[in-house]
Amino acid sequence: MLVYGALVPHPPIILAEIGGAETKKAEKTVQAMESLSQSLAAVKPETILIFSPHGPVFQDGLALRGGRRLYGDLARFGATKTWEWQVDQELIESILAETAQADLPCLELTDEQLLRYGIEPELDHGVLVPLSFLANPKARLVATGMSLLPWLEQYKLGMAIGRAIRSLPQRIAVIASGDLSHCLLPGTSAAYDPRGKEFDETLIGLLKAQNWEALFELDPVLVEKAAECGFRTILMLLGVLAGFKVESEVLSYEGPFGVGYGVVSFTPKGEDKSGTDLLAHLRQRRTETIQSRRGAESPFVRLARQTVENHLLAQGNSAELKIEEGKEQAGAFVSIKKHGQLRGCIGTIFPTQPSFTEEIKHNAIAAAFQDPRFDPVQAWELPDLVYSVDLIKTPEPIAGPEALDPQKYGVIVRERGKIGLLLPMLEGIETVEEQVRIAKRKAGIDLDAKVELERFEVIRYH
Repeated sequence: MLVYGALVPHPPIILAEIGGAETKKAEKTVQAMESLSQSLAAVKPETILIFSPHGPVFQDGLALRGGRRLYGDLARFGATKTWEWQVDQELIESILAETAQADLPCLELTDEQLLRYGIEPELDHGVLVPLSFLANPKARLVATGMSLLPWLEQYKLGMAIGRAIRSLPQRIAVIASGDLSHCLLPGTSAAYDPRGKEFDETLIGLLKAQNWEALFELDPVLVEKAAECGFRTILMLLGVLAGFKVESEVLSYEGPFGVGYGVVSFTPKGEDKSGTDLLAHLRQRRTETIQSRRGAESPFVRLARQTVENHLLAQGNSAELKIEEGKEQAGAFVSIKKHGQLRGCIGTIFPTQPSFTEEIKHNAIAAAFQDPRFDPVQAWELPDLVYSVDLIKTPEPIAGPEALDPQKYGVIVRERGKIGLLLPMLEGIETVEEQVRIAKRKAGIDLDAKVELERFEVIRYH
């Protein structure tokens, strides 16, 4: 039985024992947390389920902390108190059953698995700071980490957890622990970026308006630039709430230390199927987006995509262009993205194949299955992959970075046999300094090292 939901921040500095006088700078947050604590106490939860982005994080699934009891402290932040909770094993088993039924990856971490994955057994501050305000000493606890699944999968994971909660008689509150942008001020944990404020204002506005659908339409670059740590836990919480009419209230928002703190309450007010309607709508929109994207593909991009699909599905290499273009030789890069994030990128500066089309086919296979930064592409991913193809024009040496423009030129850096390359017109790369720094990092070149520079132009096909 779901009785309450909340989005809360988790900075240790909002605890007076840790922050001291500095805690007063986050007075709005502290007051909102105290108000939330009173509201939570009024609904008398028997179990608290909390999602923490600082718990176990897996790329492809959600991990639940197992065992009979969970414990932790904030000693590394200067606090003396320790906490311990009994685990609600019945809720864990229900969650595992529902996620398995929905074919969503979820596991309970044993002590042996914690050791194998190098995960600390103690609870993290993403759990302990919120529960310092909210914990009922008699309540049981289920604590999870966070997954890096696509946004829609996060929501579906939350929906499965919501079904598990509704199947049980105990009164359960669900807490999404997460700070918002980490780049609101210079000198904070992430480099200052004005999009941090834009992200926070947009997110808080959408939560206030209960416009859940618009959350899935946010620009992935905006979310990435905000350097947040709470967006995915919010999507999972909203999935939990999908079966209910919800009354939500933004209790506070502020960013006194350069990190956004939002406190939002969600009170269930009876059952409602709009959450499942939203899922159906999002799925339909995804299908329409895929169809529209493929209908607008250039022939070279279609060649790259079909080459990967045919290779993976063992249909034979039937991907061929029906036009006269692409017979000349040229270097080519094939880039693959999934949900706005890079999934693979391999290319050649100079041609290695008899024609540009053959260069594309060769590099499409390499980008999908041989990029050392990523696992090979799987068949279930194919509908979500977005391709682009760059024809590489001949590079030219330049005297210095002043001859670069990340929106026009790609860059090649060379130092003692090490070579790094970065394409132009990449989302999120807006300055020459960023462009050169990333190219150096890709090549394993020290960021302070002096390098030889070359620039090149591309023709990009979508």
